[in-house]
Amino acid sequence: MRIIKNLLEHKVAVLLIVALLCVQAACDLALPNYTSDIVDVGIQQQGVEDVAATQLSERTHDLVAMMLPESDEQTFADAYAQNADGTYDLADAGRENRAELNGSMALPLTVVHYADQIPDLDLDQAKAAYDAGMVSKDDILSMLDQARESMGDMADTLIAQQGIAAARAEYEQLGFNMDDMQMGYLVSTGAKMLALAALGMLVAVIVGFLASRTAAKVGRSLRERLFNKVVSFSDAEVQSFSAASLITRGTNDVQLVQMVIVMLLRMVLYAPILAIGGIIMIARTDLSMGWIIIAAVVAIGVVIVFLMKVAMPKFKIMQKLIDRVNLVSREILTGLPVIRAFGREQHEEARFDEANTRLMKTQLFTNRVMTFMMPLMMLIMNLVSVGIIWFGGHAIDAGSLQTGDLIAFITYSMVIIMGFLMIGMISIMLPRANVAAERIDEVLTCEPSIADPAPEQAKDAQLAAAAAPGAQIAFNDVSFRYSDSAECVLEHVSFTAEAGKTTAIIGSTGSGKSTVLKLAERFYDVTSGSVTIDGVDVREVSQHALRAQLGYVPQKAFLFSGTIASNIGYGAQDAGEERIRMAADVAQASEFIGEREEGLSTPIAQGGTNVSGGQRQRLAIARALATDARAYLFDDSFSALDYKTDAALRHQLASRLAGKTVVIVAQRISTVLTADRIVVLDEGRVVGCGTHAELMQTCEEYREIAMSQLSEAELKGGDAK
Repeated sequence: MRIIKNLLEHKVAVLLIVALLCVQAACDLALPNYTSDIVDVGIQQQGVEDVAATQLSERTHDLVAMMLPESDEQTFADAYAQNADGTYDLADAGRENRAELNGSMALPLTVVHYADQIPDLDLDQAKAAYDAGMVSKDDILSMLDQARESMGDMADTLIAQQGIAAARAEYEQLGFNMDDMQMGYLVSTGAKMLALAALGMLVAVIVGFLASRTAAKVGRSLRERLFNKVVSFSDAEVQSFSAASLITRGTNDVQLVQMVIVMLLRMVLYAPILAIGGIIMIARTDLSMGWIIIAAVVAIGVVIVFLMKVAMPKFKIMQKLIDRVNLVSREILTGLPVIRAFGREQHEEARFDEANTRLMKTQLFTNRVMTFMMPLMMLIMNLVSVGIIWFGGHAIDAGSLQTGDLIAFITYSMVIIMGFLMIGMISIMLPRANVAAERIDEVLTCEPSIADPAPEQAKDAQLAAAAAPGAQIAFNDVSFRYSDSAECVLEHVSFTAEAGKTTAIIGSTGSGKSTVLKLAERFYDVTSGSVTIDGVDVREVSQHALRAQLGYVPQKAFLFSGTIASNIGYGAQDAGEERIRMAADVAQASEFIGEREEGLSTPIAQGGTNVSGGQRQRLAIARALATDARAYLFDDSFSALDYKTDAALRHQLASRLAGKTVVIVAQRISTVLTADRIVVLDEGRVVGCGTHAELMQTCEEYREIAMSQLSEAELKGGDAK
């Protein structure tokens, strides 16, 4: 899965989380055992844990020794040391072998304390006969075996329970305070439970912190990689994904992946550890009711598979529907003035309502399907509890199970079921998150159509070594078509923008003028032919080195949020105030900048929405002029300027940019009249190339454009005022 792949960079954190989850599971799984001990030992057995009592009377010691097999008699003898008053205390050797003593002493100790309830049995008389040699040990052991056989299959359980009762009776006979013993056991066991609960809580907090931190790092890494990848995309890749989809992938999809990673590290990893631990604990408690757990797990699996099969298709299309809502919202917000101008509010509301309703219906469907999960899971859990209590009650009645063990069994059963329940809940969310991860991966694995050459093959140094202040830009039999189009936008375009000269490109709408500049900037690669700068093919230099040679003003002037100074100096980070003011002067922006109280520090809103179209265009021109470029490309950048400002700006360009190459794309004849060379495009082909005067004589297309815009006097005057 793509989500797992994102965690491979954080192996240490994941391994640490797994280790801590094991500690947390050990704490959680130990608590039911202590609860069982409190019920069985602390309450029912009054704090008596072992059959091998810490102290025995002399009579009890001797009678138990008489009834033990010879193989256990020596162990028993070493386990107890006699006091001066005749009683026997449990020695260190006895404490080490206490578990073994519990098994061997249970039946003899029970017989000692309940002999008066056994007809025709006088232990003192039997002891005297044994000491006199009249009764052998085999005879006594045979009698005990008969008593054990009479108890049937439950002999061991019953003997262990009666042995504890006999030990309690022994303590009472010796004068021990049973209330103090019981309270001491309850306090010590409760303290252990509190310590384990505190440790479990501390570990859970650490796991939560590490999981959140790891998920946040994954989210940061994904956003950073997405941003770097998208920045490297050409216009073709951006359009293939769409801006709305890229925004959704970088925000909603990453957030979904991040959220699921937190749940994955905190719940998915913890659930199997807890479930396996619960199964092990149940195996130690009682396997006779294990079939109930198996049936519950199978039922949970069936429910999860059914819900996934029903909801999965909807989860897969949900992200696309979110893309659609974002796209429509973005279009409406961006085009709000147009919508209002044409009175299309109701149409756009209906369009948004359609996209929003489709998303709502999909989410409602998945949510309704998911609402069945919790009631069904709770039903299964309650049925399991009823089944365990029913069959466990019969086992307690038969003496094969203690009350505390039943409580522990129920707790472990719930632990196991909750583990599988958590896995089930995550399994519903994982597919949707995996869809989001795949969408992110689509962007990350997409190779940009515009790529830099290998560093050893790049001719950056050759391009940077050019001594001339201006750059020569040549188009050599260039043809170009977009990847999703069968028709060429440009066909066999050849011309040269000489260094230090002004070249203008003019033509009707859709003739490919802007595409020419985009090919020079290498926003796209030519389909055939080549574009060179100072004789170097633009595909043979890095994009950074290429664009360092060019100052570009796009057709749609765009400003960034910040200040006027930060926008003008955007392309030249080391530009000082003097350079910024020079660029503003050339771009005819100084006048309106000076009218602002804050001057160059005047805030600019995102997109430059707080300045007029002409001001925005002049600031975009100043941004290009502030760079130390060798060629300046103006893509219809004077269209929002009045004729006076247009003429003044072109005059400043001619005087201030002496020696620099200037390429101007324009639709107004007045803008290109004084250009050293004018290239005329029509339907993607060069139909004329020369000065204004030459084209008026030789190019019909140019003459038609000129005559439609200017009078005879203006054309002869060479400029429009």
